[in-house]
Amino acid sequence: MSLAARSTADERMDTDCVDFDDYRRCLRDLSRVNTVTLTHRPMLAWLARETAGLRSFSLLDVACGHGDALRRIHRWATRHGIAAQLHGIDLNPWATRAAREATDPSASIVYRTGDVFALDPEEKFDFVVSSQFTHHLTGNQVMEFIRWMDSHARCGWFIGDLHRHWLPYYGFGQLAWAARWHHFVLSDGRISIARAFVPEDWRRLVRGAGLTDHDVAITWHLPFRLSVARHCPAR
Repeated sequence: MSLAARSTADERMDTDCVDFDDYRRCLRDLSRVNTVTLTHRPMLAWLARETAGLRSFSLLDVACGHGDALRRIHRWATRHGIAAQLHGIDLNPWATRAAREATDPSASIVYRTGDVFALDPEEKFDFVVSSQFTHHLTGNQVMEFIRWMDSHARCGWFIGDLHRHWLPYYGFGQLAWAARWHHFVLSDGRISIARAFVPEDWRRLVRGAGLTDHDVAITWHLPFRLSVARHCPAR
């Protein structure tokens, strides 16, 4: 498998799960992947810096999946005495249904089904985040997404995704097999890594979206994660 360029192979989970229960099991296993691989740690660290001194904020999680990122943010905000108005959007109605079922109603997290590019709320969110979403998109769609976030995030936005590299590509298969995760998580996980970006890809996409290298921070995190973030002061 050559990882010199992005793969265009299709992932199967959103199209081949036989029913809601099968899809929900996939999402549960993906949330376990996120826990084991520390997926949300960079986002939470970024959010802690961005919200320093704030007593409240609003946030949208794009392609929220099982809602595990939003639940982590809710627990973090609650511990720090911050009132967080949290929203999630996902294109797949099974995802938002599963996220609602997995979320304590007292968290007051709002989940909606829809295409983020068709979402044009009257008020901007303070923050827009996404996790493991952009590798599903084409390059042009990623640039459109960056522009969308820049138009709808008042204080800043954050993208967290995979780093295309041979080590996680081959290592993930062994981890997923040992953990007995859903077979779509095993197959799609490797495809996701092959579809992901490297830092130079991100620099090119950021410039293509009309921003400069100084507007965003592109950082690498263990284990083989990349984040792309922007602070939007006084907007």
